[in-house]
Amino acid sequence: MEEIVESAGQAVLYGLVGFAVMAVAFVALDLVTPGHLFKVVWSERNKGAAVVLGSEMAGVGWIVAEAIRASESEAGLDYGLLSTGLYGLAGVVVMTLVFLVVGAITPGPMGARVLEDQDGRPHPAAWVQGAVYLGTALMVGAALS
Repeated sequence: MEEIVESAGQAVLYGLVGFAVMAVAFVALDLVTPGHLFKVVWSERNKGAAVVLGSEMAGVGWIVAEAIRASESEAGLDYGLLSTGLYGLAGVVVMTLVFLVVGAITPGPMGARVLEDQDGRPHPAAWVQGAVYLGTALMVGAALS
């Protein structure tokens, strides 16, 4: 029973680290897109923003999961939590840089383009950016293995 309680506590701690990394990712995306992302997604119900944000969160979740797997070592829980957080933040940095690079090589401002819903549907750029986030997350996650 003691082992179960200890494992549950560790799961909560890793979950908190993952949540913190996701919060940083949210802020990073908010910085590279126009408007206040929370308002754009939840109040304005912008589908393009939801596609990009959802893809980013799924990607960050993948990176954090891979970071947790990679953090298992004899160095202990503290090392595992720290390495998970740092790997997760590195993934956020890479994903944000990729967003900016894709934005630089595509016509028009990418941050604004992904928020342009057309006829109630997300702009195609939102789907592309979402896929770019997921692809980047898979690459970063694989690098952690």
